[in-house]
Amino acid sequence: MTGTKTHLTGERAPCGRLGDADRSQEDDFEGFRLDDKVFACGCRQMRHEFHDGSVRISTVRHDGKILSDEHSGDHEA
Repeated sequence: MTGTKTHLTGERAPCGRLGDADRSQEDDFEGFRLDDKVFACGCRQMRHEFHDGSVRISTVRHDGKILSDEHSGDHEA
């Protein structure tokens, strides 16, 4: 599994604020991927892909309000 962490500047958070963010990415090259972004204000964006092909994408505002939480996959038909 490999991972990278990147500091970003000038990113727009889900709440609309402009500022810095930290992005973490991990990949096992067999179908499992994590891509998380944490903004300076506390907002988060997450995209997780799993070995079975399912994907979870969620966005949480800095005050804890869930703006989106989507799940998809072959097993959820």
